[in-house]
Amino acid sequence: MNSFEYQKATDFDRAWLNFELDLPLKPAANGKANPFYINRPGNPINELIDALLAPFYRPPKFFFSGHRGCGKSTELLHLLSNTQIQKKYWPINFSIREETDIIDLDFRDVLLAIGSRLFREYRKKGGELPDQLLKELYGWKGKVEKQISTILDGRVSDIELGASIDAFFASAGLKMKLEPATRVELRQVVETDITGLIAIINHIAATIYSQEHRIPLILIDDMDKPDLERARAIFHDRREIMMQPNCAIVYTVSSALFYSKEFDSIRDQALFLPNINLHAASGVDHHLQEGFRTLEKFVNVRMNSSLIDPVALDEAVAYSGGVFRELARIIRTSIGRARRRKAAKLESEDVEWAASEIRNEYRRILDKEDIKLLKKVQENRKLEYSERLMPLLQILAILEYRDQENWCDIHPVLRKML
Repeated sequence: MNSFEYQKATDFDRAWLNFELDLPLKPAANGKANPFYINRPGNPINELIDALLAPFYRPPKFFFSGHRGCGKSTELLHLLSNTQIQKKYWPINFSIREETDIIDLDFRDVLLAIGSRLFREYRKKGGELPDQLLKELYGWKGKVEKQISTILDGRVSDIELGASIDAFFASAGLKMKLEPATRVELRQVVETDITGLIAIINHIAATIYSQEHRIPLILIDDMDKPDLERARAIFHDRREIMMQPNCAIVYTVSSALFYSKEFDSIRDQALFLPNINLHAASGVDHHLQEGFRTLEKFVNVRMNSSLIDPVALDEAVAYSGGVFRELARIIRTSIGRARRRKAAKLESEDVEWAASEIRNEYRRILDKEDIKLLKKVQENRKLEYSERLMPLLQILAILEYRDQENWCDIHPVLRKML
């Protein structure tokens, strides 16, 4: 999007676009903050910025998580616009879904994506790689091609054999994403020489640092999408390998990993982006004005206040549970109903309709045991380890909050259902 597209809505058509559910907010071209960006109270992204700016012996690795819809992608993009980060680091931000199939994700896929993006992004920005590195890359590529041909017993691979390094990386990434058979071949080859791939990554990173005088920083988004089993396999079982690339990396990871016993393996470098507190742990009657103002601003920068009744706005914020994406969803659904009523503004009845739509979705997927657990959470608001608790946190039926201690509550739309 360009800066013109980030414009405040004066009608429902524009407002519908402004509340797109998957809209990570890129920094403005002039280096200023995006006009839609909302800085949350006590923003944990500042902890990550401070940690990246601190001295280190080896480029740091961090594991960044949070509930679905809490704004992780937007915060990572905001981090990129920090002038101190730009001065210290040569940053790359990409989604792992651009490089491979996130449903069938493997640690080898991630390492290949890191090497590929480092190479491609540096070349795209006009960076020159020394002959020795290019020779090393061609040697590694030739070895990969030879082993793939052996695996295929002489048949031609889908990967462009004999292509340039640029074409090879681009082709390999595309095939890894779209073709399971090629993915298996490449994984077999990478597995036999994982140290060779890491050496390639480190040589590219060292070249960038020597020429740019900045440390490569890789922010990998959407790695929180794979299930817990795959997250464990990558970040617990292969943790030491994922720490090997000699560049700074921020991995997004599944929030389910934070609720598992395996969290201990990433604890020291982990950062969680919590939901916005709208009430205290003591009860829903104790409204926290700072949280409400933050989410009201989220709406007000996107559409004119004349398009929503103040009471309806307050109700929409309360129903969101402090989750940005849930608030966008409520506003969008409310806009749809207001249009059907041919109304000029959103009213309480539109917000109630939106809340009931979300509640009906939960009605279809929650069983009796889930309801029993939700009632218990509603009564004590304690975040306790439970195998049954994890999936409910994943689908936002339960929402986590933080002040002095972690606590949780049910999604506000579920209160009427319980």
